[in-house]
Amino acid sequence: MRTIAEINDKINQKSAIVWTAEELKARVAEIGVSEAAKQVDVITTGTFEPMESTGAIINLGHTDPPIKIRSCWIDGVLAYSGFGAVDLFLGAAQGVDYPSTGEITDGEESKERGGGHVIEDLIAGKPVQLRAIGQATDCYPRTTFETTITRDTINQFYLYNPRNLYQNFIVGVNGGDRALFTYLGTLQPRLGNAVYSNPGAIAPLLNDPDLEIIGIGTRIFLGGGIGYVAWEGTQHFPLQKRLPNRTPIGPAATLALIGDAKQMDRRWVRGCYFKNYGASIMLGVGIPIPVLHEEVVAKCAVQDKDLVAPVVDFSIPRRVRPTFGLVSYAQLKSGKMTIEGKSVRVAPLASIYLSRQVALELKQWIEEGKFTLTERVASIPMDRAFLPQDRWGATIALE
Repeated sequence: MRTIAEINDKINQKSAIVWTAEELKARVAEIGVSEAAKQVDVITTGTFEPMESTGAIINLGHTDPPIKIRSCWIDGVLAYSGFGAVDLFLGAAQGVDYPSTGEITDGEESKERGGGHVIEDLIAGKPVQLRAIGQATDCYPRTTFETTITRDTINQFYLYNPRNLYQNFIVGVNGGDRALFTYLGTLQPRLGNAVYSNPGAIAPLLNDPDLEIIGIGTRIFLGGGIGYVAWEGTQHFPLQKRLPNRTPIGPAATLALIGDAKQMDRRWVRGCYFKNYGASIMLGVGIPIPVLHEEVVAKCAVQDKDLVAPVVDFSIPRRVRPTFGLVSYAQLKSGKMTIEGKSVRVAPLASIYLSRQVALELKQWIEEGKFTLTERVASIPMDRAFLPQDRWGATIALE
């Protein structure tokens, strides 16, 4: 029906018809897939959820005399410095290393900061403290360096996120006798609550379940700026069992994303903390789906009632935990579900409201001619198996 080049011509002329995924689903219910496919050029998707496998690449620029950094802390958060003299990687889930700061801390509140908060502050233009220790060499004689940096005083500052945008995830519950503190937040004992993290039918990868449109090189909305799909994500598991509509019944595909953090907006990149678990980051990501043919619309028409996630009991401390079966996203979004005859409160970890706002903002960018589409340069592999480590045993003896 259309090519990306043809759609981009319309975008440049500000005549492209763009609908959010929610608008598309509503229109399909009214006029059907075929008629909707004739009318719409681009469908925008979005999510705003915790994505702890996120981090920032930072290049400081050389000091005088030069330093070869081998240990570095940014606002007390340890940054990896094992590649290049002044190249750093700041992980969103890295906590503050208080012994390195010399601060005396007491209580949980003092721990509620990590790499995600530092990344947010840098994006917001705030100054952050940097302390580095170097390895003395003939070409890098300096051994210590302390300064204050902002996004404008460093060379490169971009996000490279090894695992974002899980294509579906789980619902966490706790069948045990004590509260559990997890990456889904606090799970109350005796099935006191349930938490899910995927926004469901508006999520990017559930609208392209076999990744036939989204691929390496796809231009995206990332943290309020422009980013790209760089590679398959870590723990990419496209071989997950799937429903007849091709959507997975649990965690499946993931993507590695990259984008210039200097162009991002802190509204869409927010440091966060989970009690007794650690630091993370909330990230807004939106992906445009060009309507190249009618099947694209058919896949994007999927509704929350047609999507399911497994209900997993975190009280069993194993890699493979027991489940209470599958539940639809329509049921999850109702705020209640029934487990073994008990009514359980349900809440999303993702912000459904801000996920919608991501899709709306991306729609506006496209309509205003500020954002054009890219052809993917390669497909995301869809044959990756998930390899656990426990197959090799728990202990390795070194002679």
